[in-house]
Amino acid sequence: MRNDLNGNVMNITKKDLSHSLKEEVNLSKEESSVFVDEFFISLAKALNKNPKVKISGFGTFIKFYTKPRIGRNPKTKESFPIPSKEKVKFAPAKKTKNMLN
Repeated sequence: MRNDLNGNVMNITKKDLSHSLKEEVNLSKEESSVFVDEFFISLAKALNKNPKVKISGFGTFIKFYTKPRIGRNPKTKESFPIPSKEKVKFAPAKKTKNMLN
């Protein structure tokens, strides 16, 4: 687990998650790595099929689309279209919010 220079943001890699899972649940390195990979693959597949994926007691992942808009190059002032993008946001469950406070 890593912090930025100010110590404000913690970046957690799949490797970090796998290591934590290995330590906490006493799985082998390979088992924990496969579990983490499969979790994210399953989440991505579920979001491809559904606009919302709820993990009870943790939160909901919500797929949405940004609106297309017109962008502008600040140097040349040239306008260009920016197409709609697919994005995902996360809404934590009450239980998760309470754990943070």
